[in-house]
Amino acid sequence: MNSVSVIMAVYNGQRFLREQLQSVLDQLLPGDELWVIDDASTDGSHALLERVDSPALRVHRSPSNRGVIASFECGLRLATHEIVFLCDQDDIWLPGKRAAFVQAFEQDTAVLAVISDAQVIDAKGSMVAPSFMATRGGFRGSVAATIWRNRYLGCAMALRRSLLAAALPIPRRAPMHDMWLGAMARIFGRVVYLPMPYLQYRRHGGNVSPSSRQSVSKMLRWRIALIHALLARTLKFKLGLHAHHAANGTGPT
Repeated sequence: MNSVSVIMAVYNGQRFLREQLQSVLDQLLPGDELWVIDDASTDGSHALLERVDSPALRVHRSPSNRGVIASFECGLRLATHEIVFLCDQDDIWLPGKRAAFVQAFEQDTAVLAVISDAQVIDAKGSMVAPSFMATRGGFRGSVAATIWRNRYLGCAMALRRSLLAAALPIPRRAPMHDMWLGAMARIFGRVVYLPMPYLQYRRHGGNVSPSSRQSVSKMLRWRIALIHALLARTLKFKLGLHAHHAANGTGPT
């Protein structure tokens, strides 16, 4: 079975961090790694991380606060294994997550991203909704559907590391890293959706992801920015591959 990398972005996450760390570490196998990117936390998050005794844990502490997109990009560049999970600081992994995602990747080498449903819980851990995707009208992973209404929930996703050659760097005009990575996976390969909830997604006042609808003008700007970024990156990457094949006398047969 493939070893995996888990990338967790942390910023002032002490309140829920211990429970999330334990839920992840309980599923990791020898050889797996958990990269925690501490985005210059000012609470006790870093001290908590220093007390965790696990051979899988690696901590990168940013010298200054750079934001969630930059934190995940940093972690993605540090990942060493072919299957890379994205992870937030305040959720809870449910049993079987690692195994189910790895199996989906192993069944088809064209799969570049796997995403599952998630239960929605509040700050106290009480159930708010049994299915996150049901609150979004069901999962739809096409590029057009993503531009219209994003269903890619980063903390419920994992990627094949080969996708990163095209997906990184994440454009600063991309609204969020999960939208970008999901759309890129769909452009360059396949996305598998697992309807079983393998995560408890915690919504509370400190979430980075917006839980309320944004203004119409802001949503329009986000969509335009995402379309431009996707077109520019796809063209640049495919032209680069064409030039590489031409220079080396290789290419599709």
